[in-house]
Amino acid sequence: MSGWMQVTAKDDHTLDAYVVRPKGEAIGSVVVVQEIFGVNPHIQSVVDRFAAQGFRAIAPALFDRVEKGVSLRYEGDDTKRAVGYMQKLNPDTALLDVGAAFQAIGGEGGRVAVVGFCYGGLMSWLSATRGAQAGFAPACAVGYYPGGIGKVAEEEPTCPVMLHFGGEDTHIGQDQIDAVRDAHPDVTVYVYPGAQHGFHCDARMSYGPEQAKVAWERTMEFLRVNCAE
Repeated sequence: MSGWMQVTAKDDHTLDAYVVRPKGEAIGSVVVVQEIFGVNPHIQSVVDRFAAQGFRAIAPALFDRVEKGVSLRYEGDDTKRAVGYMQKLNPDTALLDVGAAFQAIGGEGGRVAVVGFCYGGLMSWLSATRGAQAGFAPACAVGYYPGGIGKVAEEEPTCPVMLHFGGEDTHIGQDQIDAVRDAHPDVTVYVYPGAQHGFHCDARMSYGPEQAKVAWERTMEFLRVNCAE
């Protein structure tokens, strides 16, 4: 079963969320955190993929605090619009919205992971380090090319974390990767040679099918180990 629902954050803000439940008994649950392009068709397809693998999955519309129904493409003026929306978000407030989705799907039982991409990758990291302050505690967190993570790399995660970086990502320098590795040798960090920013997204020009396949398989195994009910 798939569709849209509304969830309510701790500060009483109500936002939309795209949710899909597996046909059979769920392995666990996943909160999918969007890129800066909103809960667009690609992010919805990621939610669908998690459900196909046996997870309840939900993607909160973080941009609802700025404008309802934001769904952008990866080209042209939409790229500038995406940056503009992102700049209007406060990460700590966005965490409340991640928490709202977490509580909604977690209320159905079992353990809940947070998996994010781009801006959502950073929010996945912050879910692991600041989630308790926002009222939720992930079983684990996975971040794909989390831009800006170097600035918060020294924050202490409270759950297992896996991070995926592109070796040719011009948005995230090696210094950010090194900052995480130096501060947290126990965090699982993968760097994919030749992969660019957004390599997991098959709607982007930077899509790297081979690297995306390996990263997805690693993510699924990580979730099964840490999130299985």
